[in-house]
Amino acid sequence: MTEKVEQENGIHNQYRNRELSWLQFNARVLQEAEDASIPLIERLRFIGIFSNNLDEFFKVRYATLKRIVEAGKGGRSFLGGISAKELMEEITQTVINQQKNSLRILKEISKELKKENIFIIDETEVTEEQSKFITDYFTRKVSPAMVTIMIGELEKFPTLKDSAAYLAVKMVMSKEDETFETKYNYALIEIPKSVDRFVVLPQEGDKQYIIILDDLIRYCLNNLFSIFKYESITAHMIKITRDAELDIDSDLSKSFIDKISKSVKDRSNGDPVRFVYDKKIEASTLKFLLDKMGIDKTDSLIPGGRYHNRRDYMDFPSMGRPDLLYIPKTPVPIPGLSLQGSLLDKIAEKDYLLHAPYQTFSYVIKFLREAALDPKVKTIKITIYRLAKVSHIASSLINAVKNGKEVTVQIELQARFDEEANISYAEQMQREGVNLIFGVSGLKVHCKTCVIERLENKKIKRYALVSTGNFNESTARIYTDYTLFTSNQKICKEINKVFDFFEVNYKIKKYNHLIVSPHYTRNALSTLIETEIENHKKGLPSGIRLKLNSLSDFKMIDKLYAASRAGVQIRLIVRGICCLIPGVKGMSENIEVISIIGKFLEHPRLYIFDNAGNEKVYISSADFMGRNLDNRVEISCPIYDPEIKKEILETFEIGWSDNVKAREITSKNDNAYRRNNNPKVRSQFKMYDYYLDKIQKS
Repeated sequence: MTEKVEQENGIHNQYRNRELSWLQFNARVLQEAEDASIPLIERLRFIGIFSNNLDEFFKVRYATLKRIVEAGKGGRSFLGGISAKELMEEITQTVINQQKNSLRILKEISKELKKENIFIIDETEVTEEQSKFITDYFTRKVSPAMVTIMIGELEKFPTLKDSAAYLAVKMVMSKEDETFETKYNYALIEIPKSVDRFVVLPQEGDKQYIIILDDLIRYCLNNLFSIFKYESITAHMIKITRDAELDIDSDLSKSFIDKISKSVKDRSNGDPVRFVYDKKIEASTLKFLLDKMGIDKTDSLIPGGRYHNRRDYMDFPSMGRPDLLYIPKTPVPIPGLSLQGSLLDKIAEKDYLLHAPYQTFSYVIKFLREAALDPKVKTIKITIYRLAKVSHIASSLINAVKNGKEVTVQIELQARFDEEANISYAEQMQREGVNLIFGVSGLKVHCKTCVIERLENKKIKRYALVSTGNFNESTARIYTDYTLFTSNQKICKEINKVFDFFEVNYKIKKYNHLIVSPHYTRNALSTLIETEIENHKKGLPSGIRLKLNSLSDFKMIDKLYAASRAGVQIRLIVRGICCLIPGVKGMSENIEVISIIGKFLEHPRLYIFDNAGNEKVYISSADFMGRNLDNRVEISCPIYDPEIKKEILETFEIGWSDNVKAREITSKNDNAYRRNNNPKVRSQFKMYDYYLDKIQKS
């Protein structure tokens, strides 16, 4: 069937490559930076998000491809029909084009900022008054934090830090200088992370000025290298990205925390996978650096602009200009659930749903704080994947221990790029008497859940949280996620079984309500899809609606293709990777896919099956990716409460109706905005109004 479809439609493969699809997602992020309807400073911050995403992509995904190539493997079977080597070349060219586009957008934003009397100047535009401020600022704050290495005559080239930005300095020495044997000498200046990248200069009338730290250092080069005699000096930015995959030590004598800690430290010495440089750098300087660092053709060489580490634009100063930022909206309360009084008493009566950031995340913290203080609560069990830097969640758990509760925390030490923070919290909680579990060998624990046991009328009653997102009050302000508060004893009992599995993982539990990875999710989802196919054949109501971060598992895609061919209507909201190709006759003509990129990061996983008119609705931590289905512990939780089910169905439809920030994912792969004749709907703004209206009606 697949070969016939390919021949009829000119499709080379029935799947879109995962890495190239991810780059298309990041292009959608860059579209936000280009969107003139978005406040100017927010557009700059999208440049930062785009750049940060790209850094992580090279550290992980590109690094994996490089390992495949170096192992002498092709990788076509799991890369969607393209070899790893070909894919690396295509990625590099795509990124070069995207970087050019980002530089163009950055210039446009800078021009618009000038119209608002905000000027980003470089070292050639410094006035006499600004010079005094800059020189003093350099002496007091920058110089003490800088690391400067004279590399021209070093036998061994220093190891450059992963993703740190450096100024590569070239000096053409004068004849009078006897310090160096050669005419040319080189130095590296590490841009200090402890100093703000954007230095706000004294305001002049209505005009505000900013100089980027890199240019401030360039302005002070003569001060920095005054002990040398040179004819000219130049400085160009470079950055290296290293393989960030963790290689876990197999030493049985070490604790798991020690192994992860060592592996994270070793990451700083990982093989280089990307080298970004200022395209105006002299050819001789570039060759000198590449030779010294051992950068070869399997690494991605990206000619860029004058500034790297543009991820720092995520923290671009607000300049006291709220008119250039999103209008802040206060999260609303959940109707019927007050932060005053007992949450547990309310949850005992009915289930409640939190949809952050439209509704306040304070309910989750209140839930744990109440559990920590309530004398009736005997145990608290929770999974932790990512915590805030200053975590009220962690402090509540420690407080519970001090109040005599038995607290069990499953903490995922391998949460990518949060390993150090999680290790620190793990050690802190361990010192305070929290019972720590470090998961299951070979599996990451990615589910987000908490269950407490409370003694009521001499019997144990359980209360639980199940979430699509992390128990992290910082990200809850910008990530959209659902959290279910429930005292449904059947669900709570099965959540408790998941914690039993962590403790005794050779026993595989059975579940009648939850869908749990890695043992059941793939088969359960396949069965749910097949049921929709059978219902359609019988003339019963059928349909599939999914909201996901990523859709890349080929077997699940094949199931959706099969449902489409059978006539089942499928609507997908996929934020990031989408390897499924929708709208192809004979393969996927009944599948529509949109992606929403906006003010908030769309993060929930949501499954809706029409089920002959009696919809089955699940919230989940699992995407349709191989790792979520087969290599992680995940929970998909059914929604039984009719009001909450109705709410989820309505909020899905709000997302689906978006014709402002939704992009259509099609076989053209062009990230076209969805446009139609319907009234304008910007779903994230309409979602807030939806919850505001619920409060007013209640």
